[in-house]
Amino acid sequence: MSSQPFTTGTAPGALPGLGHVWPLMRRPIEFLTSLPAHGDLVEIRLGPTRVYVPCHPELLRQTLTDDRTFDKGGKYYDRARAMAGNGVATCAHKDHRRQRRLLQPAFHPTRLEAYATTMEQEVRALTDSWGDAEIIDAYPVLYALALRTVTRTLFSTRVTDAVVADIQHSFDIAFSGFFRQMFMPPALLRLPLPANLRHQRALRNLNGIVDRVLRDSTAGESGEADARNVLSVLLASRKSAADPGTGDADAGTGGTGTGGAGTGDGAAGATGADGRAADAEIHDQVVTVLAAGSETVASTLTWAMYLLARNPAAQRRLQEEADSVLGGRPARWDDLPRLPHTHRVITETIRLYPPGWLFTRVTTADVTLAGRHLRAGTTVVISPVPVHRNTGIFRRAADFDPDRWLPERTSGLPRGAFAGFGTGPRKCIGDTFGVAECVLALTAVASHWSIGCAPGADIRPVPLAAFYRPRRLRLELNRRAGHDA
Repeated sequence: MSSQPFTTGTAPGALPGLGHVWPLMRRPIEFLTSLPAHGDLVEIRLGPTRVYVPCHPELLRQTLTDDRTFDKGGKYYDRARAMAGNGVATCAHKDHRRQRRLLQPAFHPTRLEAYATTMEQEVRALTDSWGDAEIIDAYPVLYALALRTVTRTLFSTRVTDAVVADIQHSFDIAFSGFFRQMFMPPALLRLPLPANLRHQRALRNLNGIVDRVLRDSTAGESGEADARNVLSVLLASRKSAADPGTGDADAGTGGTGTGGAGTGDGAAGATGADGRAADAEIHDQVVTVLAAGSETVASTLTWAMYLLARNPAAQRRLQEEADSVLGGRPARWDDLPRLPHTHRVITETIRLYPPGWLFTRVTTADVTLAGRHLRAGTTVVISPVPVHRNTGIFRRAADFDPDRWLPERTSGLPRGAFAGFGTGPRKCIGDTFGVAECVLALTAVASHWSIGCAPGADIRPVPLAAFYRPRRLRLELNRRAGHDA
């Protein structure tokens, strides 16, 4: 497939002044899935701006692996940095290597094993609260689960119900206005419109919560470097000077000037005079990991439970695997390699509903992509959806088929056919963390419960900052006979 010459084209249906914003926001999956019919690299309009969408796995791989030429930027990251500052997920190429190396110890396999214990405890607490024929509004319930898990692993503390609700409310408002603000003229963003004021209040509230946690954690520092979690890694960075030989040549320089989330001082991404991470950067990393570790896990679990409710055969196999491997006991880190079908369910869910569904990169130099010359400053829209749902790559691409990820069926897939976590230097740092949490959660539910859809579901995707979730998904949980929790 990759040996064939690439084709280019233009998506039809652009509206004056809006371009393709309307179908992208109202029918994101259908619109993005339609693009490969127009070429391997397709021009669309975001407002009046021409942007380009790679729809071929090799082109998607090229743009993701060459992060120096296709750097994080554009309208998406303008808004993301206003919310999360200059953290590891939003920073430019020149800051990324140092930031990733700073955080990497917190995602070492030995740390993940400890995190898995927390994951199991939180899932158990949730499922123990259910009664037979329990009806849940899936996304809010699973969001609270993911948020409790990430705050315990990130902050090493239990947050109260009130704080969980406060963080969730703030993120909901911030994310719901994300794409609307992407396409608003900058002058409108500065006006005291009700939506702008709500968005600003939500960000202030979120930043205030993070600042309080950081103050409490700083006050309780023991003086010994502690690499047990993300926050301790960041706080330890203030005690030991960075090794100038381990980062980029410009690792000790100032940041991008965008300002940290809630700081507004242009210090995000900067280091201190002795090479240590600045407080603004620590704040930005905490907000970044808090958002990525809760929203994306919650959306993946929500879609996975919906797909299982609609596919009883896949759900039965999940239950049989849980029964065979666990025999009714809670799952542990060591059990993860023995749950291959559950892993395939998560992979297939992410193929159909990728959490990083759309973002932008900007060319830093003139470059040729698919034979088309792109000038420096051109926006490239990155989405796994046109590749993940391409019938030329995946047979019956719209179907939920976990077995398509069996080794004998993946051997013929082209490079870049699955990009649920990105690839290259900017591949998601927490992918193993997120998959482990999803597998442990699904296994815990499948061990004792059957999942069904309750009346009143509206599964139209709601596009938010880095993910989309069902508009409303009500699930009915029935206790399996002979499988009391």
